[in-house]
Amino acid sequence: MGKIIALANQKGGVGKTTTTINLAASLAVLEKKVLVIDADPQANASSGLGVDVKKQPVSLYECMIKGIDPHSAIVKTPVENLMILPSRVDLVGAEAELVRLEQRNKILANMVQPLRDEYDYILVDCSPSLGLVTVNVLTAVDCVIIPVQTEYLALDGVALLLNTIKMVKQNLNPKLGIEGFLATMYDGRLSLSKQVLEELQKNFGDLVFETVISRNVRLSEAPSFGLPALLYDAESSGAQNYLKLAEELMKRNDNKK
Repeated sequence: MGKIIALANQKGGVGKTTTTINLAASLAVLEKKVLVIDADPQANASSGLGVDVKKQPVSLYECMIKGIDPHSAIVKTPVENLMILPSRVDLVGAEAELVRLEQRNKILANMVQPLRDEYDYILVDCSPSLGLVTVNVLTAVDCVIIPVQTEYLALDGVALLLNTIKMVKQNLNPKLGIEGFLATMYDGRLSLSKQVLEELQKNFGDLVFETVISRNVRLSEAPSFGLPALLYDAESSGAQNYLKLAEELMKRNDNKK
């Protein structure tokens, strides 16, 4: 049975989509079968994995709102073992339409459960906004990875997200947990980066991943080519950081079995 993980932070620009793309690719390279679900209307995870969203006839929107079988929307990526269920901008409209549906908070959970046995990991890229789609994601997943950039005001939004997770756990998804906090955009030359990392570790202890994602230009460039960093420049520090993160995640989950 696969593990379903959301990548979430209500603060934008923290490396959430970058983490989704590159962690998924790294797990796939390590011979795990992986599915990315793009639950962000900006569809950056989709385009970053080589999907032309304008030409994609079926997306997450149709699966959630029209009840279309998600298998018909899942497409291959340039990485062996890695598939994606893409998004499109019309997912924005799902917020208003979900309100009218029965069990509106559990649409995604019901959709994803049949996919669980087909993959080792399902990673869901969330929108920064806390709407019904994001609540659906948190209701559907086992746990959350929270990327936090090691920059000024980095912890803004974390408290809000933790409160949201607490509410979803109490009311909709009792098994929901936090897989870990991931320090991103780290620059070891800056005292601020070190201070934010120390603050994370002080507040959240063992929940903070040992792996730190360094600021790296290759990570920024790769999505414009529709590739994860491992295919764009496997030797780059960014690609290697995410490979290390994938190994750490796998080790954590092996230890829990």
